[in-house]
Amino acid sequence: MNKIIGWICAVLLPFSFALSAIETNTAVKVTPVLKTSQSWDGVSLSYPQGQAEITGVRIEIAPGGETGWHLHPVPSFGVVLQGQLEIKLKNGKTNVVKAGDALAEVVNTAHSGKNIGTEPVLLLIFYAGAVGQPNSTPFTEG
Repeated sequence: MNKIIGWICAVLLPFSFALSAIETNTAVKVTPVLKTSQSWDGVSLSYPQGQAEITGVRIEIAPGGETGWHLHPVPSFGVVLQGQLEIKLKNGKTNVVKAGDALAEVVNTAHSGKNIGTEPVLLLIFYAGAVGQPNSTPFTEG
């Protein structure tokens, strides 16, 4: 549990300013895990309009399990706590992430995730959304 709390603290810190404001000592260690202005497919990120709403979720995917095709209308980022996940885009581009990896998710782009390992995938995901706006929606062609 302390490891998860440590990841949350490291991920939520605004890296450009907070690292110099937090005194590093034997009791406090700050390790950046992600700093980017682009999603993993190289597209620039931007925040939605409206009242900001941050949502954090823990997702578990069984071995062989799939998320199904979906998209996120808001920026999100996450950390893989356990396992190995293959993420596919409709255009065929793939990304494989494993325990310890952090990534900025694609926005308004249909994608699906599949656990390609032998243990459950555990993800800690944070959405930078807006009040009243969904963080994720199913994708159906047509």
